[in-house]
Amino acid sequence: MTGPAVSHKRRGPLRGASLPKWFPLAVVAGSLSVAVGIGLAAGLDSKVQWGLIAAVLAVLSTYAIAARVEGRRQAKDRIATSLVWVSFLVAVVPLASLVRATVERGTKVLDGYFLSHSMAGVADSRPGGGIYHALLGTLEQVGLATLIAVPVGVLTAIYLVEYGRGRLAKAVTFFVDVMTGIPSIVAGLFVLSFWILILKMGYSGFAGSLALAILMMPVVVRSTEEMLKLVPNELREASLALGVPQWRTILKVVLPTSLGGIVTGVMLAVARITGETAPVLLLVWGTNFINSDPFSDPQASLPLYIYQQYANSSGYGAAYDRAWAAALTLIAFVMILNLVARGIARWKAPKTGR
Repeated sequence: MTGPAVSHKRRGPLRGASLPKWFPLAVVAGSLSVAVGIGLAAGLDSKVQWGLIAAVLAVLSTYAIAARVEGRRQAKDRIATSLVWVSFLVAVVPLASLVRATVERGTKVLDGYFLSHSMAGVADSRPGGGIYHALLGTLEQVGLATLIAVPVGVLTAIYLVEYGRGRLAKAVTFFVDVMTGIPSIVAGLFVLSFWILILKMGYSGFAGSLALAILMMPVVVRSTEEMLKLVPNELREASLALGVPQWRTILKVVLPTSLGGIVTGVMLAVARITGETAPVLLLVWGTNFINSDPFSDPQASLPLYIYQQYANSSGYGAAYDRAWAAALTLIAFVMILNLVARGIARWKAPKTGR
């Protein structure tokens, strides 16, 4: 006895049509060609305008072709990817252009002599001189600001995460958020009115460090707070279950676990204050001579040096070249700090295994 015959119908493919892997590159190349043609025909001389036209054409072409071949759902995914890439290029191109211009103009006078000499006895319109006094001032001012801001910021973050409850913690959090958005000139004016006008302490590198510390504290608090929150509560509970006091748990368990992230946040905060000019202009005052004592008399710094050299250059001459060389040095200094922060974060990151 045979069962009923079963009809086998041919099923369609499980996957629909898809575009080749080289499709995005082809769309970009075609959009660039069309954008160049449109720019030349319309008399647009700016390559930035050509790039914007090409970006719009690439996004629209990607959606139109993908919707026809792969369907609207896949087309939406491709257009989202295209928008991410366009946004990335819009952010990177100005940065790359800035770095290129700084390198091209800053390497004219950047050498060992420039890094090891000051501007003592050198007129702004004459060649020669260097940034040794400004580099020394920046290192001392940023170092003092770090010594002031890091302990206060880390202890504040520990309080907010480990102890903070009630109105006081909310008030501290609120004022930290407010301090994050304070303009640098406001911090400089506060220190100027209190430290110099009221206490009569005079202009010095330490006065600038106080303003830089005010700008640095909220960054340290926020970054440290987020790192402490990432520590699993199980580690705290295990330590407390063994009878270890809370302060010792924080010191021996919580802080070592989050040390890599805390150091990274501190280094980024240092990089954030290194280029501040307004507080230094108000409080440090600047000088062409080497002053290794940050607690007395005016002192130079790299941001102030760049401002003064460019202001006295009228857009050309030796002072103009020195300003660009100092800017390149400042960018290299900040870049080194960021690389050090990433290296420490990777070194101190928790070891993971299978």
